[in-house]
Amino acid sequence: MKKALVTGATGFLGWHACMALQSRGWTVTGLGRNPEAGAKLEAKGVLFVRGDLRDEGAVSRACAGQDAVFHCGALSSPWGRYREFHDINVDGTRHVVQGCQRHDVKRLIHISTPSIYFDHTRDRLNVAENAELPAKQANAYAATKLLAEEVVFDSLQNGQEGLILRPRAIFGPMDTALLPRLMRANETSGVPLFRKGDILLDLTYVDNVVEAMLLGWEAPSEALGQAYNITNGEPARLGDVLAELFDMLGVRLNTREIPYPVAFGAAALMEWSHRLLPFLGEPKLTRYSVGVLARSGTLDIAKARQQLGYAPRISLHEGLKRFADWWSAGGQ
Repeated sequence: MKKALVTGATGFLGWHACMALQSRGWTVTGLGRNPEAGAKLEAKGVLFVRGDLRDEGAVSRACAGQDAVFHCGALSSPWGRYREFHDINVDGTRHVVQGCQRHDVKRLIHISTPSIYFDHTRDRLNVAENAELPAKQANAYAATKLLAEEVVFDSLQNGQEGLILRPRAIFGPMDTALLPRLMRANETSGVPLFRKGDILLDLTYVDNVVEAMLLGWEAPSEALGQAYNITNGEPARLGDVLAELFDMLGVRLNTREIPYPVAFGAAALMEWSHRLLPFLGEPKLTRYSVGVLARSGTLDIAKARQQLGYAPRISLHEGLKRFADWWSAGGQ
């Protein structure tokens, strides 16, 4: 029986990866920080190890005896201290890589992000893996995930089997970030819209990402050592996605059209004040979030289709329906 370690197992993607691997006969160990979610994993037959990516020893011990490591763990947020992002996303990834090397893990599947392609100052459509990157990354998350890729690529060039996936805007049941953020905005001040919602974006249903991870395990040698874009392969207008989602939820869509310069300036002011007064937490608006909602950004997934055999199984419509059904049932 094959053995796998999933980092970030108590998070959104990591949880789904654990469930999928177990359903396919793997013996699964989940590394995570949330003991309540860990107890739920254990109730489903996953061996839960409470640990932090910043703890080199804990990560190394979790890698021992594994055939594969699926590195989903990361600090993913539009706001926060750079040092914390670096400690988790860069140093944490280095600990995973070192654990794989120390314990002869056969294959490492590293989850990165296509956020590295976008500074959100302009539209970028059909972006391929070899596209030119911005001179400056959009935020600390993107900057540290790019550095983490460098750590992984270095290991892949020095004997470690594996590859990197860059899934875009993951959504589905148990999502606490992407769609729920928009839904909270809808309940309060309204979802901010720019260009009347006429921007193109890619989303990726979580099960499709997990399928890509499993394809990474099965990938032939010639497909290894590379990065792959992953999406649903269905670029859609933001306005259309919102309308469909809220119709499924039976909730009135509350939007507000804001001129981009006004929103960008307000976001910059909020960021300044929240840096000055850290106890305020995350600003309601950041320049990054304004850019995400105001600029088109889509990916080319031809490489994943051709080299990994990736074919999204769950459509955007079906994925939105599954999320809406889960949310309407209580979102647990």
